[in-house]
Amino acid sequence: MKAFLLYFIRVFRKDPSNQSTGLNLRMMHGINRVSIIMFAFALLVMLYRALFK
Repeated sequence: MKAFLLYFIRVFRKDPSNQSTGLNLRMMHGINRVSIIMFAFALLVMLYRALFK
């Protein structure tokens, strides 16, 4: 669980290095961010439905 949380924090933090990354890599990271947010939202909805129905 700790490794997942560390990855989650690392995904949303900007890279401090000044290395230029390609467009494909930036798009991949952006899609990963969106998918993590959607997954977390779906988990919250499922938890809400399980608790309040």
